[in-house]
Amino acid sequence: MPAPCDVTIIGGGIIGLATALKLVESYPRAKLMILEKEPALARHQTGHNSGVIHSGLYYRPGSVKARTCVAGRKALLRFCEENGVRYEVCGKVVVATDESEIPRLEELHRRGLANGLVGLEMIGPERLRELEPHARGLKALYVPETGIIDYTEVAEAYARRLRSAGAEIRTAHRLLDVIESGDGLVLQTSGGDYRTRHLVNCGGLHSDVIAEMGRGAPKLRHRIVPFRGEYYKIAPERSFLVRNLIYPVPDPAFPFLGVHFTRMIRGGVEAGPNAVLAFCREGYRMRDVSAADLWRTASFGGFWAMALRYWRTGCGEFYRSLSKAAFVRALRRLVPEIGDADLVAGGAGVRAQAVAADGALVDDFVIEQRRNAIHVLNAPSPGATASLAIGETIARMAGAAFAL
Repeated sequence: MPAPCDVTIIGGGIIGLATALKLVESYPRAKLMILEKEPALARHQTGHNSGVIHSGLYYRPGSVKARTCVAGRKALLRFCEENGVRYEVCGKVVVATDESEIPRLEELHRRGLANGLVGLEMIGPERLRELEPHARGLKALYVPETGIIDYTEVAEAYARRLRSAGAEIRTAHRLLDVIESGDGLVLQTSGGDYRTRHLVNCGGLHSDVIAEMGRGAPKLRHRIVPFRGEYYKIAPERSFLVRNLIYPVPDPAFPFLGVHFTRMIRGGVEAGPNAVLAFCREGYRMRDVSAADLWRTASFGGFWAMALRYWRTGCGEFYRSLSKAAFVRALRRLVPEIGDADLVAGGAGVRAQAVAADGALVDDFVIEQRRNAIHVLNAPSPGATASLAIGETIARMAGAAFAL
C-alpha cells in the first residue's frame, strides 16, 4: 500500500480540482492526491456544463451561494487571465413576457443589487431590442457581468497547476469503501487501496453515497436525486436570432432557471435545458437506467414528498422532453421567430440535486465536516463559477479541522 497522503480528494470535477488547488496553495508541504473514477477528469457535471459564468443574480442575499458566486466569479476571471483560458463577459437579459412575471423580475433586480452586481439595468422593449433584436418581452433585466466559458478548459488548467505543484491525480479509481484505521482512513478503490489522514468528498452525483460509506457513518438528512437537462442547438444559419444569453424569469419555488438561449464560447447557440428526473445518476439519455440508482431514489421518502409537491411542474418538464413542439413553444415566448426546423439535437447534462427528507429541494451549497472528512453535499449551479471560492472555503475548514 502506498505511503499515506495528508489529504485525498474524491472526485476530479471542477469542485474537486479547485479545492485541491486551494489546498496546495495554502499548505504546499501537505501530500495531496485526487482520485477520479472515470478515465479522464471533468467527465460529468463539469463536462456537461452550459458554460455560463454566473453573476450572482438569483441567490438569496447572504446565502453561501450568493457570497461564493460573486467572489468565485472574480477569482475565476483572474485565474483565466493568468492561465490563458478563454472567456467572454457578454452579458445577458432576463425577460418578462407576462405581467405576472414583472414582480419576480423586480425582486431579481433587488437581489442582484444586494449581492453587489454592477451595471444591472431594468429595461423596456426598446432597449431589449437593441441588445437582442429578436427577443420580445414587456420588461427585462440586463445583467452585464454574465459571461461564457468552457469549464472543461478551466478544469484542465486547474489540473496543470496541480501537477506542477506536485499533487498526484489518479484517474480510473472508483471509490468502493472507506475504512477507519488508526488515526487515518483506508480508501478501497477499483485501482487498489490507499491510506490517507483526511478525506474531502467532492463526488458530485455520488456525494451522498460516499458520505455514508464506512462503518458507523451517519445517514444523511437528504439524498441526491439526479435531474437530466436536455438541450437543442440552433441551426448555424439561424444563430443570428440570439446575440448572447436570453433567459426567462424563473419560478422562485424551483431551483431551475427554465429553458433559455446561451451562446457558447466554442461557437453556436444552445437552447434549453428542461429538467426531468433521470433514471440513472449518469443518465444522459432517457434510456439510461440503473436499477441501483433508481431504487436509491424511489426508496427515499423525500423523493415522493417532492413529487407530490411539484408534480405539475414535473409533468410539464417531461412533456417538453417528449415533445419538440412543446419545447419550441416555451422558447417562442422569448424569441417568437424560433421554429421547429431551427432546432437540432443537442447534448444533455445531469444535475446532482439534493432533496431533503420533507421533499424540499435544497437550494444552498452544503459543506459539512465530520471528524477527519469534509463532504461537499450540494454544489449545483453556480458551483462551477464559484469553484475557487468553494475551494477556498474548504481549504480554510481543512486547515482548522485537520491541523495541516
